Amino acid sequence: MIKKKRKITLLDIAVLLILCGLIAYIIYQITVKLNYKWQWGVIPQYLFRRDAETGKWVPNYLMQGLFTTLRLSIWAGILATIFGTLMGLMRTSKSLFYRMIARSYVELMRNLPPLIIIFIFYFFLSDQIMPIIGLDDFLRSASVETQRIFEILFAPPSMASAFVSAFFTLAIFEGAYITEIVRAGIESVEKGQWEAAHALALSKWHTMRYVILPQAVQRLLPALAGQFISLIKDSAIVSIISIQDLSYQGTQLMASTYLTIEIWITVSLMYLVLTLSCSLAVGKLETYMARSQA
Repeated sequence: MIKKKRKITLLDIAVLLILCGLIAYIIYQITVKLNYKWQWGVIPQYLFRRDAETGKWVPNYLMQGLFTTLRLSIWAGILATIFGTLMGLMRTSKSLFYRMIARSYVELMRNLPPLIIIFIFYFFLSDQIMPIIGLDDFLRSASVETQRIFEILFAPPSMASAFVSAFFTLAIFEGAYITEIVRAGIESVEKGQWEAAHALALSKWHTMRYVILPQAVQRLLPALAGQFISLIKDSAIVSIISIQDLSYQGTQLMASTYLTIEIWITVSLMYLVLTLSCSLAVGKLETYMARSQA
């Protein structure tokens, strides 16, 4: 089915003009009323800098923070999706034991502040679990190439324990919401689909794998996209445990340069690029899946 292009209406133009007027008013208030001296010219040097040894342009504080936020969001999103899917399946299980475990996990995560969860998991994982795993010892004795690969995929070896604790904590927290999204997607599939699969003598696993989940995934994609965007925004909270993400770098630059408005507007735009990219990617995937099933 061909979608009709939406025409721009007078209401759209009016809303756009109001937004532009509001932005202009805020800029006027900051510039004139507060006598603020804008210094946008210094912002690019905090995005990229020229390396003195190689002469090449390399990422500086804000871009390094952006890459850390991106890596943190990707790994936390993958783990949260896996964990949320497993718990979502348990939430729809016929076993009372599995349902109670999943329900307890969801209620615990949804009713605790993320700040508290960050502190609990960070100190527990860093102090108790990470020494047992031996990740820090492994990285210290690893080759330069291995350390470089770990830094590209995750974080500098010196921040390994903190980074792993941070993305694991985010995954556990966001996984509770993904659990409910998966549960709602599965339960939204019509009962007749289950009955048809049963009539074909499909096992419960094959019914879920080939009949229910493909239909549920398409329905839960918009909600899942919203949760991924929420994960990107929630990742800013790890700055309190000194993870050098975008928010942390913005805070440090603001404290050292006093360019409060320029720094935070730039940081906001960088977060906006990440979240809009996620929305567009999921929209394209949703369209592709709709066409493939047509």
